Amino acid sequence: MSTKRFAALGVIAVVGAATAGCGGPTGETAAETKQPAASSAAGYPVTLENCGVKQTFTKAPGRVVVMNGASVAEVSTLLALGLEDRIVVNQQSYGMSEVPGRADAIKALPKGDIKLNDAFDIPREAMLGQRPDLVLSTTAYGFDAKNGFATRDQLKDVGANTYISPQGCDQDTSRMTIEDSRALLRDMGKIFGVSDRAERLIAESDKRIAEVVEKVKDEKKPNVLVLFSNMTMGGNDFSSVVAKGIYNDILAKAGGTNAFESASKTSFADLSKEKVAAADVDALVVISYNDPDPTAYAKKLLKEFPQWSAAKNDAYVVLSDSIYLGPSNDVAVEKIAKTLHPDAL
Repeated sequence: MSTKRFAALGVIAVVGAATAGCGGPTGETAAETKQPAASSAAGYPVTLENCGVKQTFTKAPGRVVVMNGASVAEVSTLLALGLEDRIVVNQQSYGMSEVPGRADAIKALPKGDIKLNDAFDIPREAMLGQRPDLVLSTTAYGFDAKNGFATRDQLKDVGANTYISPQGCDQDTSRMTIEDSRALLRDMGKIFGVSDRAERLIAESDKRIAEVVEKVKDEKKPNVLVLFSNMTMGGNDFSSVVAKGIYNDILAKAGGTNAFESASKTSFADLSKEKVAAADVDALVVISYNDPDPTAYAKKLLKEFPQWSAAKNDAYVVLSDSIYLGPSNDVAVEKIAKTLHPDAL
């Protein structure tokens, strides 16, 4: 979801879990999207090149391990494709979701009774002991031996393919767009033999996004502050402010612009309270990462900066998984657009 693994950096200032949030147009639960298992013969072998490594699948994987990586993109994509029965270990969770039922579906997945390492992820021996045939990692970090993880070669030696999500090869997601969410869905569709399902999800999402873009295309683009709820990532008061990445693509399609896009060359800006206070902020997008009450954080910010247009108009929206890499970016586009342009939608 970000350029760095928040868990590995030890910078998360939030604890606890929240219940699932309100639903959006792509509110399919795992049960609703459940499909028969893909044939182990039809359409195989499938070969993909992933971060310079060629992977060949002779059948659909049946023992999938999903690494943490401070992400839910991978597990949410598998759930959206109806593949939850293939997951033997999942370490991903945000504690909440805009898609009804998703947070509970993720919570119900097996965790493998694994003692996690200092990065809150699966160490080498525990990984090899799971006998996976596919391991999913958000970035290359998850296969780095010096971080205590099983490497791609070590996993290949025990019969497991590996996959690093889009823009994760160099661990820099500042270039990420909605197209990367489509790529993740397509790749999982090919690997598991459910490409038709992946393409249908992509088409439905693209249709909803296009409808929003059409409705807001002539509207003025408000300046939006996007930041993580109750999270510290640097030395300043506001060190989790979004500068670049998929968030900006979502904002643009919702008819907005990032107030701090130029504040950093990387995905996140580390800003002083004074710089944030001086900005012209028309609306606030608060992203929850396992924060039990992100709405309270949003209201606290609006009270702290009454000079913002966002504070005067009570213009804010709280999101979690829909604004990251994953299958539900259309939900974020719609929710943000309704906050920025309520009359147009």
